[in-house]
Amino acid sequence: QVQLVESGGGLVQAGGSLRLSCAASGRTVSRYAMGWFRQAPGKEREFVAGINWSAITYYADSVKGRFTVSRDNPKNIVYLQMNSLKPEDTAVYYCVRGRTSIAGPNGYEYDYWGQGTQVTVSS
Repeated sequence: QVQLVESGGGLVQAGGSLRLSCAASGRTVSRYAMGWFRQAPGKEREFVAGINWSAITYYADSVKGRFTVSRDNPKNIVYLQMNSLKPEDTAVYYCVRGRTSIAGPNGYEYDYWGQGTQVTVSS
């Protein structure tokens, strides 16, 4: 079993920054793809960013150039640095672990999900 715990969410003004952290416990996640999804009220869950076991990253078009995903394998932590935040970034952000070392933007490619952390961007 793997437990994923997100932290770092909060309230920020538009244009500001936040860094989300995802601490994995139970088993190492270093050989798995990791990612972030988000869900805003009344909207579908959407892919935000992912990082493969080899540290190759990929992003949704809506966050490209503003968000950066990274991982610290010895610490079993994944980060999401979010800059130039917009009100439309407001959502609950979920950390996920891929089923294998490579995963894409689809929810079914991930088997473990955290409880989520709220990010609210005010205008």
